[in-house]
Amino acid sequence: MKNLLTYKTLPEWNPDTLPKGFLQNHNTQEGTWAQLEVLQGSLDFAMTDAVGNTLAHFTFSPDKQPPLIEPRQWHRIVSASADMRCQLRFMCTAEDYPAKKYKLSRAHSEVIEALPRLQLPANPRALDVGCGRGRNTLYLALHDWAVDAIDHNPQALETLTQIIASEGLEKQVNIHSLDLNQASRQTLLQGQYDLVVCTVVLMFLQKDAALAVVRQMQDATRPGGYNLIVCAMDTEDTPCTQPFPFTFSEGELSAMYQGWEFLKYNENPGHLHKTDAQGNPIALRFATMLARKP
Repeated sequence: MKNLLTYKTLPEWNPDTLPKGFLQNHNTQEGTWAQLEVLQGSLDFAMTDAVGNTLAHFTFSPDKQPPLIEPRQWHRIVSASADMRCQLRFMCTAEDYPAKKYKLSRAHSEVIEALPRLQLPANPRALDVGCGRGRNTLYLALHDWAVDAIDHNPQALETLTQIIASEGLEKQVNIHSLDLNQASRQTLLQGQYDLVVCTVVLMFLQKDAALAVVRQMQDATRPGGYNLIVCAMDTEDTPCTQPFPFTFSEGELSAMYQGWEFLKYNENPGHLHKTDAQGNPIALRFATMLARKP
């Protein structure tokens, strides 16, 4: 079973307050598990198929609790005893937790993919460069990383600050307001980190600042630590149609990491979340890299 986190707990119900929809055939969302707890009395419960046919029938009580309901599993409550009391919790994995609980974007797919591949010391430290509202920061913190999170957007940092306080992660996450566009003039990224993450951030910086940020990321990485970068490109076969101040050219990012071990490197086509005038996702090439410092 995956490690699941509770992102919502509903009020206790009795037969009078039990939502009528739970007596009808229904299922949970993709990525959502449901745990119903019977506090008193009993519930008759049916596992069903998509059209409502009963596949299995159970009676649950405080001594015989319902199993964890898997995502997309059809089910319904058949009936309840007069003294029934129950409560429902919704659960998800760490990568979905910030999105489901706080309506943030999901952690970047490259961060999710990279984490199991890293060889790490005890108590690893990460630097999230351009953290925004904290989708990557929170994912790392929920996996027991100590994280320094950097951004210059006061609204985004205020949101992240509130979430960190709500989750009790103040000892794990330090938030810093820094203007990355000043990186060519001063050293902003300092320390020795096991992982430095910068996903879809560099293209919003001026060129001299973006290149300085990459160099400072390298300097702030301990020997054996990792850099993870995702950034838009401007190439002859796929010109960048967006007014980004900075994009990588072919081979430019990999050249900056000569001597590092590439666990992943590609310059593949991809899409922005934005769409064009016809409603199609905007196509670009992205430099995607996970590299280990010698």
